[in-house]
Amino acid sequence: MKTNKAAFHHGPHFQRSKADSHPRAPQPSASRKLNSKVYLTLVTFIATLSMLIGLSVAKAQEIQEVTSPSGIKAWLVEDHTVPIISMDFSFAGGTAQDAEGKEGTVNMLTSLLDEGAADLDAKAFQTALEKDAIKLGFDAGRDRFFGSLRILTPNQAAGFDLLAKAVQAPRFDADPIERMRATWISSVRRASTQPETIVAKAWGEAAYPGHPYSKPSRGTVESLTAISRDDLTTMHKSIFTRQDLTIGVVGAIDAESLAKILDQVFAPLPEKGALKVVEDVTLSSTGLIEVPFDAPQTTIRFGAPGIDRKHPDFFPAYLVNHVLGGGSFSSRLYNEVREKRGLAYGVYSYLADLDHISLFGGGMSTRTDNTQQAIMLLKQEIARMAKDGPTAEELAEAKKYLIGSYPLRFDSSSKISRQLVAVQNSELGKDYFERRNSYIEAVTLEDAKRVAAQLLNPNKLLMITVGKQMKTADTAPSKPKAAANDNQMQQTAKSQ
Repeated sequence: MKTNKAAFHHGPHFQRSKADSHPRAPQPSASRKLNSKVYLTLVTFIATLSMLIGLSVAKAQEIQEVTSPSGIKAWLVEDHTVPIISMDFSFAGGTAQDAEGKEGTVNMLTSLLDEGAADLDAKAFQTALEKDAIKLGFDAGRDRFFGSLRILTPNQAAGFDLLAKAVQAPRFDADPIERMRATWISSVRRASTQPETIVAKAWGEAAYPGHPYSKPSRGTVESLTAISRDDLTTMHKSIFTRQDLTIGVVGAIDAESLAKILDQVFAPLPEKGALKVVEDVTLSSTGLIEVPFDAPQTTIRFGAPGIDRKHPDFFPAYLVNHVLGGGSFSSRLYNEVREKRGLAYGVYSYLADLDHISLFGGGMSTRTDNTQQAIMLLKQEIARMAKDGPTAEELAEAKKYLIGSYPLRFDSSSKISRQLVAVQNSELGKDYFERRNSYIEAVTLEDAKRVAAQLLNPNKLLMITVGKQMKTADTAPSKPKAAANDNQMQQTAKSQ
């Protein structure tokens, strides 16, 4: 369930991850859990069919802004077709809040909130979740901390009570802390030999050295070992506040009932916390960095300055990226690099808009002896898009796909509640769901070509390769140089 503005990050590295993205504690009472999950799965299946037929896009029903007596706000899509309630919420403060030498604190926090809270120890809390088929989960992106609750309406009292306990009074008992610490350390050790982990670490260190974004969000063996109970309680107090809290709710609940629940769950939280200030950052290097790694293939990650989500040229950039590498099997990079020449196992590009930097990025993996040729072709395709832009046919097909596939983001209550939170986090307004497709339709071929020329420059890429070293004359990164024709997109993106 990870991501900050993940609903608008159109690439693999910035998609909201699965609910099991952090280590979980062993689950008791497997047979009872299976029975409750079978029932919940059946109801969820019925709900999904209902959503597809009657609620394909959130605009199909009025989004109500609910304000509790204490002033807590939430967006609600009320739908009583099936007895399910889905709540998503997020707090300001993600893994960028980790202290130096204590990286992994926020991610450890995500795995401990349902490991005992208030009067329930870990086993009692997990048993209570299973008894009523309650799905409760937490996760974190770089800038925000996420939570979700899925409950059957008859069990809502128990579900919201457990959520309130987890949010307000996690216990942080010694046994769960050490169990989760061991699980995280084991996970980090396994991942440390994976090319994807190595390239991500090298990317962070080269792209924004010294910035919180450069730190490993999962932590290291050393940092995870150093995290204390006090670190966890302090982080919880800093993040879990009413300031910058966003909430989205979908399902069989009315506004009056929701208002009371908002106060039950969130009103006891402090108004503000002590989040550390995270500064904006710019990409600090360009060029090629090779990280030696003995493997039969090379893993590649590349990036350059991108475009702010609220910039007027975001949608032209979104369409350009879709044609270039965001459209999976239909993209130029896929067709030219993989299909026609067989130079890559996979290749893609994306736009990412974190709170403190916007990026155009991507990646690919290729057989070691094809690395140089694959990189050369990648740069050629980026240069071709920058020079000529997409064709009229490519632009039309991209619009057709992006508009036609949009309802798939709303085919379940949980997807809709996540979208409600994402749109609030991006400050796009309640009517965004109605306006979004018109923004895509309004992009002209001239817009797309202009923005492609501004956004894309193969000479401004920072590229990291992990694999056997290539024989190149110069692989050292360089500082970005000012250019006479630098476009104003990069200069103004953060100010829009």
